[in-house]
Amino acid sequence: MNATQIKPDVYWVGAIDWAVRDFHGYMTPNGTTYNNYLVMDEKITLFDTVKYDFSEIMLDNVNQIVHPSKIEYVVINHIENDHATSLDRIMAFAPNATIYITEKGKKGLARFFDISSWNIKTVKTGDTLNIGKRNLVFLETPMLHWPDSMMTYIKEDKILISQDGFGQHLATSSRFDDEFIECASVSELEDSVIDYYANILMPFGGIIKNKLAEVQKLGLDIEIIAPDHGVIWRKNPGKVLQMYTDMASGKANLSVAVIYDTMWHSTEMMTLPLMRGIMEEGVDCKVLKLRATPMSIAIKEFWKARGLLVGTPTLNNKMFPSMAEFLQHVSGLRPKDRIAGAFGSYGWGGGAVKEAYEWLKAMKLETVEPGVQALYRPAPEDDQKCYEFGKEFARKVKEYHAQFE
Repeated sequence: MNATQIKPDVYWVGAIDWAVRDFHGYMTPNGTTYNNYLVMDEKITLFDTVKYDFSEIMLDNVNQIVHPSKIEYVVINHIENDHATSLDRIMAFAPNATIYITEKGKKGLARFFDISSWNIKTVKTGDTLNIGKRNLVFLETPMLHWPDSMMTYIKEDKILISQDGFGQHLATSSRFDDEFIECASVSELEDSVIDYYANILMPFGGIIKNKLAEVQKLGLDIEIIAPDHGVIWRKNPGKVLQMYTDMASGKANLSVAVIYDTMWHSTEMMTLPLMRGIMEEGVDCKVLKLRATPMSIAIKEFWKARGLLVGTPTLNNKMFPSMAEFLQHVSGLRPKDRIAGAFGSYGWGGGAVKEAYEWLKAMKLETVEPGVQALYRPAPEDDQKCYEFGKEFARKVKEYHAQFE
Protein backbone atom coordinates (compact mmCIF):
# COMPACT_ATOMS: atom_id res chain seq x y z
CA MET A 1 0.00 0.00 0.00
CA ASN A 2 1.09 3.55 -0.72
CA ALA A 3 1.03 6.38 1.80
CA THR A 4 -2.57 7.46 2.40
CA GLN A 5 -3.77 10.95 3.28
CA ILE A 6 -5.95 11.12 6.39
CA LYS A 7 -6.31 14.90 6.42
CA PRO A 8 -4.34 17.56 4.55
CA ASP A 9 -0.65 17.00 5.37
CA VAL A 10 -1.44 14.04 7.66
CA TYR A 11 -0.60 10.60 6.24
CA TRP A 12 -0.73 6.90 7.07
CA VAL A 13 2.71 5.48 6.21
CA GLY A 14 2.42 2.00 7.71
CA ALA A 15 2.41 -1.57 6.44
CA ILE A 16 0.00 -4.47 6.02
CA ASP A 17 0.92 -7.93 7.31
CA TRP A 18 -1.33 -10.28 5.35
CA ALA A 19 0.43 -13.44 6.53
CA VAL A 20 0.77 -13.19 10.32
CA ARG A 21 -1.37 -15.77 12.12
CA ASP A 22 0.23 -15.77 15.58
CA PHE A 23 0.70 -12.49 17.40
CA HIS A 24 2.60 -13.27 20.64
CA GLY A 25 0.35 -16.28 21.17
CA TYR A 26 -2.83 -14.54 20.02
CA MET A 27 -4.22 -16.07 16.82
CA THR A 28 -4.77 -13.54 14.03
CA PRO A 29 -6.66 -15.35 11.25
CA ASN A 30 -7.25 -12.03 9.48
CA GLY A 31 -3.65 -10.77 9.65
CA THR A 32 -2.96 -7.25 10.89
CA THR A 33 -1.58 -3.83 10.01
CA TYR A 34 1.21 -1.82 11.59
CA ASN A 35 -0.01 1.75 11.37
CA ASN A 36 2.17 4.78 11.81
CA TYR A 37 1.64 8.36 10.78
CA LEU A 38 3.50 11.31 9.27
CA VAL A 39 2.53 14.96 9.72
CA MET A 40 3.94 17.58 7.37
CA ASP A 41 4.33 20.84 9.27
CA GLU A 42 7.12 23.28 10.12
CA LYS A 43 8.52 20.44 12.22
CA ILE A 44 7.93 17.24 10.23
CA THR A 45 6.72 14.69 12.76
CA LEU A 46 6.52 10.89 12.64
CA PHE A 47 4.28 8.99 15.05
CA ASP A 48 5.57 5.51 15.90
CA THR A 49 7.30 3.13 13.50
CA VAL A 50 6.45 -0.44 12.41
CA LYS A 51 7.59 -4.00 13.07
CA TYR A 52 11.20 -4.28 11.92
CA ASP A 53 10.41 -6.78 9.16
CA PHE A 54 8.35 -4.05 7.46
CA SER A 55 10.75 -1.14 7.93
CA GLU A 56 11.54 -0.87 4.22
CA ILE A 57 7.85 -0.54 3.38
CA MET A 58 7.49 2.21 5.98
CA LEU A 59 10.54 4.06 4.64
CA ASP A 60 9.22 3.79 1.07
CA ASN A 61 5.89 5.23 2.20
CA VAL A 62 7.55 8.09 4.08
CA ASN A 63 9.74 8.77 1.06
CA GLN A 64 6.63 9.24 -1.10
CA ILE A 65 5.90 12.32 1.02
CA VAL A 66 9.31 13.53 2.15
CA HIS A 67 12.81 12.14 2.50
CA PRO A 68 13.19 10.53 5.98
CA SER A 69 16.18 12.77 6.70
CA LYS A 70 13.75 15.71 6.93
CA ILE A 71 11.96 14.29 9.97
CA GLU A 72 12.59 16.50 12.99
CA TYR A 73 10.30 15.03 15.64
CA VAL A 74 9.45 11.38 16.37
CA VAL A 75 6.66 10.59 18.82
CA ILE A 76 6.80 7.07 20.24
CA ASN A 77 3.46 6.24 21.84
CA HIS A 78 4.35 2.61 22.59
CA ILE A 79 7.64 0.69 22.62
CA GLU A 80 6.33 -2.82 21.87
CA ASN A 81 8.26 -4.53 19.09
CA ASP A 82 5.57 -4.14 16.44
CA HIS A 83 5.65 -0.36 16.86
CA ALA A 84 9.16 0.69 17.81
CA THR A 85 11.73 -1.75 16.41
CA SER A 86 12.21 0.29 13.24
CA LEU A 87 13.14 3.40 15.21
CA ASP A 88 16.85 2.91 14.59
CA ARG A 89 16.18 2.93 10.83
CA ILE A 90 14.52 6.34 11.15
CA MET A 91 17.26 7.69 13.41
CA ALA A 92 19.91 6.55 10.93
CA PHE A 93 18.36 8.93 8.40
CA ALA A 94 17.51 11.67 10.91
CA PRO A 95 20.09 11.45 13.73
CA ASN A 96 19.25 14.95 15.01
CA ALA A 97 15.53 14.29 15.33
CA THR A 98 14.01 14.72 18.80
CA ILE A 99 12.12 11.76 20.24
CA TYR A 100 9.10 12.43 22.49
CA ILE A 101 8.14 9.57 24.78
CA THR A 102 6.99 8.83 28.34
CA GLU A 103 9.56 8.40 31.10
CA LYS A 104 8.85 4.66 31.30
CA GLY A 105 9.02 4.50 27.53
CA LYS A 106 12.51 6.00 27.57
CA LYS A 107 13.69 3.44 30.13
CA GLY A 108 12.26 0.62 28.06
CA LEU A 109 13.71 1.98 24.83
CA ALA A 110 17.17 1.71 26.33
CA ARG A 111 16.68 -2.06 26.54
CA PHE A 112 16.24 -2.26 22.77
CA PHE A 113 18.69 0.34 21.45
CA ASP A 114 21.79 2.30 22.29
CA ILE A 115 20.07 5.62 22.92
CA SER A 116 23.12 7.49 24.20
CA SER A 117 23.39 9.68 21.10
CA TRP A 118 19.64 10.28 20.64
CA ASN A 119 17.92 13.47 21.73
CA ILE A 120 15.02 12.21 23.87
CA LYS A 121 12.49 14.32 25.75
CA THR A 122 9.98 12.79 28.14
CA VAL A 123 6.37 13.95 28.34
CA LYS A 124 3.39 13.39 30.60
CA THR A 125 -0.37 13.87 30.46
CA GLY A 126 -1.35 17.41 29.50
CA ASP A 127 2.03 18.35 28.04
CA THR A 128 1.85 20.03 24.65
CA LEU A 129 4.20 20.38 21.71
CA ASN A 130 3.94 22.94 18.93
CA ILE A 131 5.09 21.66 15.54
CA GLY A 132 4.11 24.76 13.50
CA LYS A 133 0.45 25.10 12.55
CA ARG A 134 -0.40 22.26 14.87
CA ASN A 135 -0.23 21.55 18.58
CA LEU A 136 0.12 18.07 20.03
CA VAL A 137 -1.39 17.08 23.39
CA PHE A 138 0.01 14.01 25.15
CA LEU A 139 -2.08 11.61 27.25
CA GLU A 140 -0.35 8.88 29.26
CA THR A 141 -2.20 5.56 29.24
CA PRO A 142 -0.04 3.29 31.43
CA MET A 143 -1.01 -0.39 31.19
CA LEU A 144 -3.01 0.11 28.00
CA HIS A 145 -1.46 -2.20 27.57
CA TRP A 146 2.21 -1.63 28.54
CA PRO A 147 3.52 0.69 31.28
CA ASP A 148 5.04 3.08 28.71
CA SER A 149 1.90 3.63 26.64
CA MET A 150 0.48 7.01 25.71
CA MET A 151 -1.78 8.59 23.09
CA THR A 152 -1.27 11.83 21.17
CA TYR A 153 -3.98 14.27 20.14
CA ILE A 154 -3.43 16.58 17.16
CA LYS A 155 -5.52 19.51 18.27
CA GLU A 156 -6.07 21.38 15.01
CA ASP A 157 -6.91 18.24 13.02
CA LYS A 158 -8.93 16.70 15.88
CA ILE A 159 -7.09 13.39 15.42
CA LEU A 160 -6.38 11.04 18.32
CA ILE A 161 -3.41 8.79 17.56
CA SER A 162 -4.37 6.05 19.97
CA GLN A 163 -1.55 3.42 19.72
CA ASP A 164 -3.06 0.02 20.61
CA GLY A 165 -6.34 1.43 21.89
CA PHE A 166 -9.36 1.10 19.53
CA GLY A 167 -7.42 -1.15 17.16
CA GLN A 168 -8.22 -4.41 15.43
CA HIS A 169 -6.10 -7.16 13.94
CA LEU A 170 -7.30 -6.80 10.35
CA ALA A 171 -5.15 -6.99 7.24
CA THR A 172 -7.18 -5.02 4.74
CA SER A 173 -6.66 -2.73 1.78
CA SER A 174 -9.27 -0.43 3.37
CA ARG A 175 -7.62 2.25 5.45
CA PHE A 176 -10.81 3.67 6.96
CA ASP A 177 -13.86 2.30 8.77
CA ASP A 178 -16.33 3.46 6.11
CA GLU A 179 -14.25 1.86 3.35
CA PHE A 180 -14.09 -1.44 5.24
CA ILE A 181 -17.82 -1.48 5.94
CA GLU A 182 -18.54 -0.82 2.27
CA CYS A 183 -16.55 -3.90 1.15
CA ALA A 184 -17.23 -6.10 4.20
CA SER A 185 -19.76 -5.38 6.96
CA VAL A 186 -20.38 -3.47 10.18
CA SER A 187 -20.67 -6.73 12.12
CA GLU A 188 -17.26 -7.95 10.91
CA LEU A 189 -15.63 -4.72 12.05
CA GLU A 190 -17.41 -4.80 15.41
CA ASP A 191 -16.39 -8.44 15.90
CA SER A 192 -12.75 -7.50 15.24
CA VAL A 193 -12.95 -4.76 17.88
CA ILE A 194 -14.39 -7.21 20.43
CA ASP A 195 -11.81 -9.85 19.52
CA TYR A 196 -8.97 -7.36 20.06
CA TYR A 197 -10.39 -6.06 23.33
CA ALA A 198 -11.10 -9.53 24.73
CA ASN A 199 -7.65 -10.95 23.99
CA ILE A 200 -5.50 -7.92 24.82
CA LEU A 201 -7.34 -5.27 26.82
CA MET A 202 -9.77 -7.29 28.95
CA PRO A 203 -7.68 -6.93 32.15
CA PHE A 204 -7.70 -3.14 31.90
CA GLY A 205 -11.42 -2.30 31.93
CA GLY A 206 -11.16 -0.07 34.99
CA ILE A 207 -8.19 1.82 33.54
CA ILE A 208 -10.04 2.25 30.23
CA LYS A 209 -13.07 3.76 31.99
CA ASN A 210 -10.80 6.21 33.81
CA LYS A 211 -8.94 7.17 30.64
CA LEU A 212 -12.15 7.74 28.70
CA ALA A 213 -13.25 10.05 31.52
CA GLU A 214 -9.87 11.79 31.34
CA VAL A 215 -10.34 12.39 27.61
CA GLN A 216 -13.68 14.02 28.38
CA LYS A 217 -12.11 16.12 31.13
CA LEU A 218 -9.39 17.34 28.74
CA GLY A 219 -12.16 18.41 26.35
CA LEU A 220 -10.68 16.66 23.33
CA ASP A 221 -12.93 17.06 20.30
CA ILE A 222 -12.22 13.86 18.35
CA GLU A 223 -13.10 13.61 14.66
CA ILE A 224 -10.70 10.78 13.79
CA ILE A 225 -9.19 7.95 15.85
CA ALA A 226 -6.00 6.57 14.30
CA PRO A 227 -4.90 3.34 16.04
CA ASP A 228 -1.70 1.39 15.48
CA HIS A 229 -3.59 -1.66 14.15
CA GLY A 230 -6.50 -2.02 11.76
CA VAL A 231 -8.69 0.62 10.20
CA ILE A 232 -8.76 4.32 11.01
CA TRP A 233 -12.04 5.59 12.48
CA ARG A 234 -13.07 8.63 10.44
CA LYS A 235 -16.75 7.97 9.68
CA ASN A 236 -17.91 7.13 13.19
CA PRO A 237 -15.23 7.36 15.90
CA GLY A 238 -18.00 7.68 18.46
CA LYS A 239 -18.98 4.08 17.71
CA VAL A 240 -15.72 2.56 18.90
CA LEU A 241 -15.62 4.93 21.89
CA GLN A 242 -19.08 3.69 22.90
CA MET A 243 -18.06 0.06 22.34
CA TYR A 244 -15.09 0.52 24.68
CA THR A 245 -17.27 2.27 27.25
CA ASP A 246 -19.73 -0.63 27.15
CA MET A 247 -17.07 -3.34 27.30
CA ALA A 248 -15.19 -1.62 30.12
CA SER A 249 -18.49 -1.37 32.02
CA GLY A 250 -19.13 -5.11 31.83
CA LYS A 251 -21.64 -5.21 29.00
CA ALA A 252 -22.25 -8.69 27.56
CA ASN A 253 -24.87 -10.60 25.62
CA LEU A 254 -27.57 -12.56 27.39
CA SER A 255 -26.05 -15.81 26.20
CA VAL A 256 -23.93 -18.75 27.28
CA ALA A 257 -20.63 -19.89 25.77
CA VAL A 258 -20.23 -23.65 26.19
CA ILE A 259 -16.52 -24.27 25.74
CA TYR A 260 -15.36 -27.85 26.03
CA ASP A 261 -12.97 -30.53 24.92
CA THR A 262 -13.43 -34.27 24.82
CA MET A 263 -11.39 -37.46 24.80
CA TRP A 264 -13.81 -40.21 23.62
CA HIS A 265 -16.81 -37.97 22.88
CA SER A 266 -18.52 -38.49 26.25
CA THR A 267 -18.08 -34.88 27.38
CA GLU A 268 -19.05 -33.79 23.87
CA MET A 269 -22.31 -35.77 24.11
CA MET A 270 -23.20 -33.83 27.26
CA THR A 271 -23.18 -30.50 25.40
CA LEU A 272 -26.38 -31.33 23.48
CA PRO A 273 -28.81 -31.71 26.43
CA LEU A 274 -27.06 -28.80 28.16
CA MET A 275 -27.69 -26.64 25.10
CA ARG A 276 -31.33 -27.73 24.93
CA GLY A 277 -31.85 -26.78 28.57
CA ILE A 278 -30.24 -23.38 28.10
CA MET A 279 -32.27 -22.58 25.01
CA GLU A 280 -35.47 -23.84 26.66
CA GLU A 281 -35.07 -20.92 29.08
CA GLY A 282 -34.83 -18.46 26.21
CA VAL A 283 -31.08 -17.88 26.49
CA ASP A 284 -28.89 -17.99 23.39
CA CYS A 285 -26.03 -20.48 23.34
CA LYS A 286 -22.84 -21.10 21.39
CA VAL A 287 -20.89 -24.36 21.66
CA LEU A 288 -17.15 -24.50 20.87
CA LYS A 289 -14.77 -27.44 20.91
CA LEU A 290 -11.37 -26.17 22.01
CA ARG A 291 -9.14 -28.29 19.78
CA ALA A 292 -11.21 -27.21 16.78
CA THR A 293 -11.16 -23.52 17.75
CA PRO A 294 -8.28 -21.01 17.95
CA MET A 295 -7.73 -19.94 21.55
CA SER A 296 -8.33 -16.28 20.72
CA ILE A 297 -11.75 -17.11 19.22
CA ALA A 298 -12.75 -19.11 22.30
CA ILE A 299 -11.73 -16.19 24.52
CA LYS A 300 -13.68 -13.74 22.36
CA GLU A 301 -16.83 -15.89 22.53
CA PHE A 302 -16.42 -16.22 26.29
CA TRP A 303 -16.12 -12.45 26.59
CA LYS A 304 -19.22 -11.78 24.48
CA ALA A 305 -21.44 -14.02 26.63
CA ARG A 306 -22.67 -13.39 30.17
CA GLY A 307 -22.41 -17.08 31.05
CA LEU A 308 -19.63 -19.65 30.63
CA LEU A 309 -19.90 -23.42 30.89
CA VAL A 310 -16.61 -25.30 30.69
CA GLY A 311 -16.64 -28.98 29.80
CA THR A 312 -13.71 -31.29 30.50
CA PRO A 313 -13.06 -35.01 30.76
CA THR A 314 -10.86 -36.19 33.60
CA LEU A 315 -7.32 -37.21 32.74
CA ASN A 316 -5.05 -38.36 35.57
CA ASN A 317 -7.54 -36.86 38.06
CA LYS A 318 -7.04 -33.48 36.42
CA MET A 319 -8.67 -31.33 33.75
CA PHE A 320 -8.02 -32.20 30.14
CA PRO A 321 -4.86 -30.28 29.09
CA SER A 322 -6.56 -28.07 26.49
CA MET A 323 -9.15 -26.92 29.05
CA ALA A 324 -6.41 -26.22 31.59
CA GLU A 325 -4.66 -24.11 28.96
CA PHE A 326 -7.88 -22.20 28.21
CA LEU A 327 -8.54 -21.40 31.86
CA GLN A 328 -4.90 -20.39 32.31
CA HIS A 329 -5.32 -17.91 29.44
CA VAL A 330 -8.59 -16.59 30.80
CA SER A 331 -7.28 -16.18 34.35
CA GLY A 332 -4.46 -13.97 33.05
CA LEU A 333 -7.06 -11.72 31.41
CA ARG A 334 -8.77 -11.21 34.80
CA PRO A 335 -12.40 -11.32 33.60
CA LYS A 336 -15.20 -9.72 35.57
CA ASP A 337 -18.99 -9.65 35.47
CA ARG A 338 -19.42 -13.23 34.27
CA ILE A 339 -21.15 -16.30 35.74
CA ALA A 340 -19.74 -19.78 35.20
CA GLY A 341 -20.21 -23.49 35.72
CA ALA A 342 -18.61 -26.80 34.73
CA PHE A 343 -19.46 -30.26 33.49
CA GLY A 344 -17.59 -33.34 32.31
CA SER A 345 -17.12 -37.08 32.16
CA TYR A 346 -14.79 -39.39 34.04
CA GLY A 347 -13.81 -43.06 34.24
CA TRP A 348 -12.43 -44.73 37.36
CA GLY A 349 -11.80 -41.44 39.14
CA GLY A 350 -13.06 -37.87 38.87
CA GLY A 351 -11.39 -34.56 39.60
CA ALA A 352 -11.65 -32.43 36.44
CA VAL A 353 -14.94 -30.69 37.25
CA LYS A 354 -13.81 -29.97 40.81
CA GLU A 355 -10.56 -28.48 39.50
CA ALA A 356 -12.44 -26.39 36.93
CA TYR A 357 -14.55 -24.87 39.71
CA GLU A 358 -11.39 -24.12 41.68
CA TRP A 359 -10.08 -22.14 38.70
CA LEU A 360 -13.38 -20.29 38.21
CA LYS A 361 -13.56 -19.36 41.89
CA ALA A 362 -9.93 -18.23 41.89
CA MET A 363 -10.91 -15.81 39.11
CA LYS A 364 -13.66 -14.53 41.44
CA LEU A 365 -16.37 -15.37 38.92
CA GLU A 366 -19.89 -16.07 40.11
CA THR A 367 -20.43 -19.83 39.95
CA VAL A 368 -23.39 -22.20 39.70
CA GLU A 369 -22.58 -25.47 41.47
CA PRO A 370 -22.07 -28.40 41.63
CA GLY A 371 -22.20 -28.78 37.87
CA VAL A 372 -22.91 -32.14 36.30
CA GLN A 373 -20.78 -35.24 35.68
CA ALA A 374 -21.21 -38.53 33.82
CA LEU A 375 -19.43 -41.84 34.42
CA TYR A 376 -17.83 -43.10 31.20
CA ARG A 377 -20.56 -42.48 28.60
CA PRO A 378 -23.72 -40.47 29.42
CA ALA A 379 -26.81 -42.61 30.02
CA PRO A 380 -30.38 -41.31 29.50
CA GLU A 381 -30.54 -40.23 33.14
CA ASP A 382 -27.31 -38.25 32.64
CA ASP A 383 -28.85 -36.52 29.62
CA GLN A 384 -31.76 -35.49 31.83
CA LYS A 385 -29.39 -34.17 34.50
CA CYS A 386 -27.54 -32.15 31.85
CA TYR A 387 -30.82 -30.77 30.53
CA GLU A 388 -31.94 -29.73 34.01
CA PHE A 389 -28.56 -28.18 34.82
CA GLY A 390 -28.70 -26.26 31.53
CA LYS A 391 -32.10 -24.86 32.50
CA GLU A 392 -30.91 -23.99 35.99
CA PHE A 393 -27.76 -22.34 34.68
CA ALA A 394 -29.71 -20.28 32.15
CA ARG A 395 -32.06 -19.05 34.88
CA LYS A 396 -29.06 -17.97 36.97
CA VAL A 397 -27.54 -16.24 33.94
CA LYS A 398 -30.76 -14.24 33.42
CA GLU A 399 -30.84 -13.22 37.09
CA TYR A 400 -27.18 -12.23 37.04
CA HIS A 401 -27.49 -10.39 33.72
CA ALA A 402 -30.41 -8.28 34.98
CA GLN A 403 -28.14 -6.29 37.31
CA PHE A 404 -26.23 -4.90 34.30
CA GLU A 405 -29.31 -3.71 32.43
